[in-house]
Amino acid sequence: MLIILTVATMSKLGKIFRSWRVLLLLFFLVCAIIAIRPSPGNDGVVIRSVLDNSSAALAGIQSPKPSGPLGYEHITSIDDSEIETLEDYVRATESLQPGNTVRIVTDTAAYVLDVPNIGINETVNLGLKVAPAATSNLRKGLDIAGGSRVLLKPQEEVTDQDMIIIIESLTQRLNVYGLSDVVIRDATDLSGAQFISIEIAGVTEDEVRDVVARQGKFEAKISNDTVFVGGNKDVSYVCRTAECSGLDPQRGCGQIDSETWSCGFFFSISLSPEAAQRQAEATKKLSVVAEGGQRYLDHPLELYLDDKLVDTLNIAADLKGQAATSIQISGAGAGRTQQEAAQDALDGMKRLQTILITGSLPVKLSIEKMDTISPLLGEQFLRNIVLVGFISLAAIGLVVVLRYRTPKVVVPMMLMLVAEVILTLGFAAVVGWNLDIASMAGIIITIGTAVDHLIVITDETLRGAGSDDWNKKMKFAMFIVFGAYATDFAGMIPLWFAGAGLLKGFAFTSIVGISFGVIIARPAYAAILKLLYEE
Repeated sequence: MLIILTVATMSKLGKIFRSWRVLLLLFFLVCAIIAIRPSPGNDGVVIRSVLDNSSAALAGIQSPKPSGPLGYEHITSIDDSEIETLEDYVRATESLQPGNTVRIVTDTAAYVLDVPNIGINETVNLGLKVAPAATSNLRKGLDIAGGSRVLLKPQEEVTDQDMIIIIESLTQRLNVYGLSDVVIRDATDLSGAQFISIEIAGVTEDEVRDVVARQGKFEAKISNDTVFVGGNKDVSYVCRTAECSGLDPQRGCGQIDSETWSCGFFFSISLSPEAAQRQAEATKKLSVVAEGGQRYLDHPLELYLDDKLVDTLNIAADLKGQAATSIQISGAGAGRTQQEAAQDALDGMKRLQTILITGSLPVKLSIEKMDTISPLLGEQFLRNIVLVGFISLAAIGLVVVLRYRTPKVVVPMMLMLVAEVILTLGFAAVVGWNLDIASMAGIIITIGTAVDHLIVITDETLRGAGSDDWNKKMKFAMFIVFGAYATDFAGMIPLWFAGAGLLKGFAFTSIVGISFGVIIARPAYAAILKLLYEE
């Protein structure tokens, strides 16, 4: 009898794995697992991004291409120190001396970097953003990885083309400013209002407020004639290294009054030939004056930032009518102490350099909402979400066991629930979707929807077992499932736009999850039940 039962069971299993619906499900499951690439033993420190014009960039290190978190370059050693954790990286970089060189070895190449000079209260910054190595190709969203979310609103209505320009300018500005893992997208609410959503991993509010909110309109004028503006069209190069930028040694720091210090900064830029020619035309009609033994033109170069005069630069007499492509920009910072003034000068220099590189935004933006989440809190969120997911599956399993009391129903149903989660995560890995708390909530909703559909399929299947109308019962069950799917799909569409796009993660994972379930997983479950209960 045991042999007969075993042969019968093996025969049914063979039929199950020959079913095209089951084979389709297995194919997509394999593809999803390949896309996720679970790698629990992947340890170490990886390069998340490289700051433009930094020591790392000049040494040839490149920002990772969008191939997934597992494609990031691993740092194996810095000089003679092995790098296995973030603490190892911090200790190795803190001991570096400005002006020296450092050798960084990764899993793909070895690089020699110049350690840059640093300002007051600054630490050595090689231009690298690093993070612990990922254990899968799933991208963590802001709520889990930590960082800041900024919701910007244009102060006037913008066209689609202007919105593209704004997003491109903000992306370039944030990358130049050294901020990594930036996700910028346009969004609207249900009333049609326009917004720009920015998610930046690993930074605080203070680090991004000025960068994203300022229009950054830079103009250089001579006698009220604009000779060049910020942006790649007029400014071909902006120096950001210690050799040609920093605190101005000629101006130094001085005390303005008993409570205020001032420090100057400088950096060099290169103009395009067209901008240099405009400057030559503007200086050709100026007169030469003598001052303190120096000869200058009678009108200075005036620098305006957001229509406010920030500095004036004397123009040497020998530049009259000359198309000079290399000039030096200067400015000043202030503070209650010399240290604060120096830091304010360096911050102002970096902001001005960024605007000169990226140019101004087409319209002014206002900050509608800003949230910051610490990485530690994000990790706690992730642990709680995973725990809730396991509790949900366990509770569902208990209810299904009490309801049907047979492994022929319980095992396939629980396997289908897990399969649908894997399919959803695999699709998210393929398209590079960032999984945040809203996305995880969508996955949990998908599990709940799947249980409802699987119960409908199970009840209709068992009612038709052993009868001639089996296929008719199955078709009726799938009709109910597809009807419920259409309702769920329609209900998710408004959430895609609600809250200025902040609920997109929930809508995305819900739509993807129920779509994979209805099209692939649930028909496979129905086929399995039919084969298991066939006489």
